[in-house]
Amino acid sequence: MTADVSRETSDAFAVRTAADLAADELTHADQSTPLARAAEHVILARQAASLRPPLPRPAATRVVVVANQKGGVGKTTSTVNIAAALAQLGQRVLVVDLDPQGNASTALGVDHRRGVPSTYDAVVEGAPLAGVMAECPDVPGLMVVPATIDLAGAEIELVSVVAREGRLSRAIAGHPQVGTAEEAGEERFDYVFIDCPPSLGLLTLNALVAGAEMMIPIQAEYYALEGLGQLLETVEMVRQHLNPRLRVGTILVTMYDGRTRLSSGVAEEVREHFSEQVLRTTIPRSVRVSEAPSYGQTVMTYDPGSPGALSYLEAAREMASQGAPA
Repeated sequence: MTADVSRETSDAFAVRTAADLAADELTHADQSTPLARAAEHVILARQAASLRPPLPRPAATRVVVVANQKGGVGKTTSTVNIAAALAQLGQRVLVVDLDPQGNASTALGVDHRRGVPSTYDAVVEGAPLAGVMAECPDVPGLMVVPATIDLAGAEIELVSVVAREGRLSRAIAGHPQVGTAEEAGEERFDYVFIDCPPSLGLLTLNALVAGAEMMIPIQAEYYALEGLGQLLETVEMVRQHLNPRLRVGTILVTMYDGRTRLSSGVAEEVREHFSEQVLRTTIPRSVRVSEAPSYGQTVMTYDPGSPGALSYLEAAREMASQGAPA
């Protein structure tokens, strides 16, 4: 019985993603099957990424906080897809998953079981960030600090810690690949994206203290703007008391449906209030974007020719061309 148990929990019997099965299908079976086509998409995505002209690298690492306390607006989806798109455009990118649900870690195909080195170790235990990173298997140049379920209790554990709101900031600043070209050299990260939980708690506060700019995804729906005022009030409070560098740099309209007056109306209202920060590119509603995480991938490799992937690629280009907010 003991042998059976150990065999079931061994690496040979590890749970495999649909992408793993698709890769086998491409090798061993008729290439007209759906799984074979999925694997072929991954290969084509990698080939296409290598042919894209690289973007100019920023002079220093841009630390971007992706936050919106309203759930379901495409926050994590936008984080992982823009990060993957920038990596495909020749940038060196780090994603810090600060959401205990670990959805960004899932989409980027990295292990985030309990016990895996994670953001919990960096924020709560003080472990060096460089020691808890993992590489995204599908996108060269993209590194991930995964989130495990241990992070769910981090806010309670941090309550009694001195300078608790600056734990992540110190971890990021202490990474040898974060900084200017003079400080960190050619191996530096060009972008660090921090994916926040959908709340304005202590973890999100850590992110706001650590970042220099914010990216706010806003769903093209009626309720999209309701919680934005509270978020901006929090940002202003952080600027006054904890992090005067913080700016709202990018606002991205997601789940856009050009066929409806509602979507266009919300987009117009957002642009009216935040004209310079709002990207011209909008992200359409897309089944392919929603399907990709179940394959342990972003849409950038799952279906690189889909409207969702092409929109995120263009949004990444636009964000990079804007530069860091002054």
